[in-house]
Amino acid sequence: MTMAGEYYCGIDVGSASTKTVIVGADDNEVVGHSVVRSGMDFEEAARKSFKDALAEAGVERCSVVGIVSTGYGRRNVPFAQHRKTEITCHARGCHFYFPRRITVVDIGGQDNKIIHITETGGRDSFKMNRKCAAGTGAFLEEIAGRLGLPVSELEELARQSTREITLGSFCTVFTQTEILAKIRQGVKVPDIIKGAFNSVITRILEMDPLDGEVVLTGGVVAHNPIIAEMFSKRLGKEILVPPMPQCTGALGAALSAKEMDS
Repeated sequence: MTMAGEYYCGIDVGSASTKTVIVGADDNEVVGHSVVRSGMDFEEAARKSFKDALAEAGVERCSVVGIVSTGYGRRNVPFAQHRKTEITCHARGCHFYFPRRITVVDIGGQDNKIIHITETGGRDSFKMNRKCAAGTGAFLEEIAGRLGLPVSELEELARQSTREITLGSFCTVFTQTEILAKIRQGVKVPDIIKGAFNSVITRILEMDPLDGEVVLTGGVVAHNPIIAEMFSKRLGKEILVPPMPQCTGALGAALSAKEMDS
């Protein structure tokens, strides 16, 4: 069934995945979303993600009156009317769910971001990790590859861990060598995986102080909810996770599209 009315769309083209969110013009309700792999053709990924989100929403292309692109490949979305940085869109998307002063931690495929947001939704300051895969989704993919596991199994295995171990090397290459040593020592795979998750958390904590309420977003959090629990334990406070944490940037872009049209 096709839905009547006008809609706004945000497309977040990340290095690993492309996310699309479509919201209604009247109530900002998310009516459709999509996540696809970015691959080697960002424009094609954006078109596919947009098409899939339209199909889920039951919305005609002509009903989408505004599109904003964001993310690493935001310039590869020729059908978007405007572009916004991922920092701006993540801040907007998170403040939509948590309209107060918050600190956003986005764990992405290739980088991590810490964004401090004011009570009114403005950006106070932000930090991004160094140009290194350690502590990102790519780091966890490399670990999974070294262990001969699909990334989708990391969450379940980490929950089976019965022992806390520390991976001392933050470099992805050196960590793989360290993992081989752990295996030779008889350390169980679930303990190694949980150690890798802890390594991600430690790397982020070294980036910038996580003041006040902390919101976690990103694909790593979406697929591995245990990370939010581990963050909460390390920080000694509740950690907030928005609905569809992987699509927060795309949501912020969709909301920005509506604001720019008003």
